[in-house]
Amino acid sequence: MERKRIAVDMDNVMADIGFQLLGWYRDRTGVSLTEQDMMGKDEIAVFPDPSIARGFLYEPGFFLEAKVMEHCREVMEKMNKVHDIFIVSAAMEFPNSLAEKYAWLERHFPFLGWQQFVFCGSKSIIHADYLIDDHLKNLDFFAGEKLLFTAPHNIHVTKYTRVNTWLELADIFL
Repeated sequence: MERKRIAVDMDNVMADIGFQLLGWYRDRTGVSLTEQDMMGKDEIAVFPDPSIARGFLYEPGFFLEAKVMEHCREVMEKMNKVHDIFIVSAAMEFPNSLAEKYAWLERHFPFLGWQQFVFCGSKSIIHADYLIDDHLKNLDFFAGEKLLFTAPHNIHVTKYTRVNTWLELADIFL
């Protein structure tokens, strides 16, 4: 198998930010929403008070405490042995996210080196063979192969090749 350069998004691809938003919102407001409630809707606008949910993105601990997507760690470790993996995150928008995302990667993916972390404002500068991302705003400007990772907000998108799980990514890259 030919070694490929693969750029991998963090939020809603590696880190379950949707789950994090639902939990924090429930804990702060007492209002419980489900992933089903988020289907096909904007990640923040789905909440009864979107300003509360958006505020979480600026709070210390939000990105640091996110859970790892199922099978992500195992598949990434195997992919890292046969491909050039780069974690790419538009981490500049939210002040706490840069340090927290770095610490989160070190904690959950110790087999990745700091040279593999790309924190940027716009992913339009990324050059790789593949980009795995959940947002069209990142995939639309990418020149390589685009893989749309399924998240509730993009469930109705048909524009790009869709991958639903990390096991599907294993089938593609391993």
